[in-house]
Amino acid sequence: MWDMVLIYYGIINFVLFVIMGFDKWQAKRGNSRVPEIKLFALSMAGGGLGGFLGMFLFHHKVRKPQFYFVFFATTFIHLYLVYQYLPAN
Repeated sequence: MWDMVLIYYGIINFVLFVIMGFDKWQAKRGNSRVPEIKLFALSMAGGGLGGFLGMFLFHHKVRKPQFYFVFFATTFIHLYLVYQYLPAN
């Protein structure tokens, strides 16, 4: 069970990290951007750590406090749920 959970969180965090980089690249080029609601949705799906990493590595969305709040809150909620509901095995 833990294996599947770790694979899921690895994938969702990688996806949000890559999309943060893509959005920054698009912003620099003046092209269409990834809607913020999609970034928030990926964070709510468990990608908050990837979002934080993308924020700091790409220096993207660092001036928007709502991203800090959403990424922190969703990361905390997912860590709590994993701790609460997964068996200790």
